[in-house]
Amino acid sequence: AFLLDALKDERSQGITIDTARCFFKTDLRRYIIIDAPGHIEFLKNMITGAARADAAFVVIDAKEGIRENSKRHGYMVGMMGIRQVSVVVNKMDLIDYSKEGYDALCSEYREFLERINITPLSFIPVSGINGDNIADKSEATPWYEGSTVLEQMDRFEKIDERLAMPFRMPLQDVYRFTEHGDDRRIFAGTVETGSASVGDEVVFYPSGKRSRIKSVEAFNLPNRDTIAAGESMGLTLETQIYVKPGELIAKADDPAPRVGSRFRANLFWMGRKPMLKGKRYKLKLGSIRTTIQLVDVANTIDASELTSVKNKQQVDRHDVSECIFETLRPVAFDLVGDIRFTGRLVIIDDYEIAGAGIVLEQVESDQSVLQDHVEKRELSWGKSTISQAERLAAYGHGSKFIVVTGTGKSLVDETAARLEKVLFQRKFKTYCLQLGNIASGLDSDIMSEEGLTDEHVRRLGELARILTDSGQIFITSAPNLDDYDIDVLRVLNSPNEIIVVTVGGNPFDKVVPDCELDSEDDVSTRADAVVELLKSKHVIVDYQI
Repeated sequence: AFLLDALKDERSQGITIDTARCFFKTDLRRYIIIDAPGHIEFLKNMITGAARADAAFVVIDAKEGIRENSKRHGYMVGMMGIRQVSVVVNKMDLIDYSKEGYDALCSEYREFLERINITPLSFIPVSGINGDNIADKSEATPWYEGSTVLEQMDRFEKIDERLAMPFRMPLQDVYRFTEHGDDRRIFAGTVETGSASVGDEVVFYPSGKRSRIKSVEAFNLPNRDTIAAGESMGLTLETQIYVKPGELIAKADDPAPRVGSRFRANLFWMGRKPMLKGKRYKLKLGSIRTTIQLVDVANTIDASELTSVKNKQQVDRHDVSECIFETLRPVAFDLVGDIRFTGRLVIIDDYEIAGAGIVLEQVESDQSVLQDHVEKRELSWGKSTISQAERLAAYGHGSKFIVVTGTGKSLVDETAARLEKVLFQRKFKTYCLQLGNIASGLDSDIMSEEGLTDEHVRRLGELARILTDSGQIFITSAPNLDDYDIDVLRVLNSPNEIIVVTVGGNPFDKVVPDCELDSEDDVSTRADAVVELLKSKHVIVDYQI
């Protein structure tokens, strides 16, 4: 064990804490062994080790027998989609190589594995300290006629299933190169499954934007026209489109991933605090980083006994629960039964990985967590004694939330600032909020140069509800918004309405802007166009201008 347990605490306490890798080869092929911890406190590290494994040995102490953790690890291996499983019954020397003890252990654990749809390939009696049945057959177990650990390892099949699956490439980032007249925009990421070639039509999910692959880009590699599973490269497109990191790229002629904001998943919770309904967590699914909430706990499974507990209102540490989750915006994913590599998720709480799970089913619902929140908020909203009609008469204008957006930050900011100045000079009650103000105080992992994140959107929508209720014309400059951002802002600002203004082109797929401004016009002309729009919508009363 000292070969792999390198940490001081591992050696002093005789337990594996962190994963470690060991490389070697046989006559058949090369191997990487991932030594993962078995102690319940370090299950998070075990899952990290198992996530990329093709096969697994579950090691059980012959003297201790089958404990809770033996069953829990078997369940987690199955949950991660590993189906090539062999059981190593270690420390046979401590039970005098008893065939009866070995047979009883095998019978009990085989029955458990069959209940979770895992058929073990073998049970191997070994003594690690003496080397029995590790590389060579042992004379200490003449009753055993099966394979050694090394022979079983060579019998595991290397199933290259990823290449045969539909093309899936989570978009990590978009890179722009401008030196020496280079105008490429490279869409970079790691291909999870399948392959794609130059000329293939691809679709970005959840946005649904389409284009064709123009070239495959890689550093320090020969030119090539195909990208395949396991490769980290980039693509350029024939038609330039605007998409954000987190989109899932698929080929147009492959089965499409699921797109939605609600799904059912099996979750293993490792967080120090229970997972609670209504609390916001961060979801990592492929390259997606977004806000997620627990909607319902359908049932909780005791991973050691496979018993079910109904009506739990939270997910406690080391629980395996079937849950309904909802994201603030639609996300793209596959069901684990279809493509397990894009059906796995991780949940972050307080900067730590707190949960890992698999997506089982997409869930449709007419009501969202966001809509529930707004309904509860409006029921408890304290009404002002001053009516909107009185504010209109006093201010000379109605209230409105004006969202100025576009793909150029400086263009958007100057348009919004000029609009505020024009309205203020006309004695109107107005305020322009710069994006940096709503972002101040947020954690660095929430910040994004691409524009608003989920937390930005939430704060902005709640603030807009207050300022429009006060009768003001509230303006915000928010570059790089998408359809989902606008939908969320509309819900959060309700029952008041918003006006969407774009500068330098329409970035939306479905949202129809109330006003599209030309970036070639000077900033005063742009601001005046929005003022005229406010007049036409009777936000500004003409006779008081």
